Amino acid sequence: MRTLILAAAALLVAGPALAGPVTLKANPVDVDGQVTFGDVFDGAGSAAGIVIGARSGPSVVFEAGSLQALARQSGLSWANPTGLRRVVVRHAAVAPAADAAAPAVEAASPAPAPVRPVSRRAAYADRIISRNDIVEVIYEAAGMRLAITGRAEGNAAEGQRLAIRNLQSGRVFDAVAVAPGRAIAGPAGQDLRPQQFAAR
Repeated sequence: MRTLILAAAALLVAGPALAGPVTLKANPVDVDGQVTFGDVFDGAGSAAGIVIGARSGPSVVFEAGSLQALARQSGLSWANPTGLRRVVVRHAAVAPAADAAAPAVEAASPAPAPVRPVSRRAAYADRIISRNDIVEVIYEAAGMRLAITGRAEGNAAEGQRLAIRNLQSGRVFDAVAVAPGRAIAGPAGQDLRPQQFAAR
């Protein structure tokens, strides 16, 4: 948040750039830890070099509303047509290659492992996520992939449903365990979820 506030202040001082409508890149990446409009959007024009945040790890997450506000302050217009809540920008060295035919999405994560249906009994012997584990959840819908970090509210074996609490909003949603520390949600998760659920 401090990074976004500083970036917003810098944009106010610099004044708006003469640009226009922009589209979110299919796979936003940066190479030097300084995230610019040009790293995130196609069509940023003269605003492409404006720094909007710093990445200290393998990725940095921007709230979509804050990103829209920063864009407006520089004369850019991002409509967010798919209603994304967050945009993930990854280091170019570790980000997966974007599919040129894919629509604009939030930064892609590695494809989830194949899901193997399991019985209720296996929930204990083959448990891959335990209550209070920190879990990376991939939300997939209409060609969009969004990474969310949450805390497991129960236990689950591979292919089983569990409740995840969003660490930022506090809201609880359903997901399907696919690997240790990883789950998938959204329509893709509904397709994968078996009828047996993990005990909580």
